[in-house]
Amino acid sequence: MLTVKLEEIFATVFRQIAMNRFEDAVHRDRRDHGELSPQRFGEHWIDTQKEMFGNSVTLTENYSVWWSYIPHFLHAPGYVYAYGFAELLVLSLYKMFMEEGDSFVPKYLNLLASGGKDSPSKLLEDFGISLDDPRFWYDGLEIIDEMLKQVEEL
Repeated sequence: MLTVKLEEIFATVFRQIAMNRFEDAVHRDRRDHGELSPQRFGEHWIDTQKEMFGNSVTLTENYSVWWSYIPHFLHAPGYVYAYGFAELLVLSLYKMFMEEGDSFVPKYLNLLASGGKDSPSKLLEDFGISLDDPRFWYDGLEIIDEMLKQVEEL
C-alpha cells in the first residue's frame, strides 16, 4: 500500500510538474518563434521528461509523441500545475499535522469549510503559511523522502 501511494505521489507531483514545464516551454517557444512543428513539440516533451527521469530510463524516439495523448493540453491548457501544487500542499500540511497534533485539526476543518471562496494564500493564513516560502514546499518533499526510505527498508 505504501508503494502504491508513493507511485501516485510521483505521478502527481513529478509527472504533472514535468507536463507543466512542457506546456510552458511550448507556449514560450510559440510566442518567440511562431508556429511549431510536431517535431518541435516532441523535442520539448523529451527535454522535460529527461529532466524528470534523469538517466533512470531510456526515452525512445517514439516517446516524443506521447504528449499528444494528454487531453489537458487541448481541453484545459495551463491546468496541470494544479495537481502537483495540491499534492505538495497536502503533504506539507500533513507534516504540519504530525508536528502540531490536535491543535492542527480546527484550522484544517476551517480550511475545508472555506471551500474555494478565497485564494490559496488567504485560505492558509490560519496556518501561518506563506506559499512563497520554499521551506513549506520542502516539508512536502521531506514526507516523500521519508516514504521512499520506508519502502527501501522493506
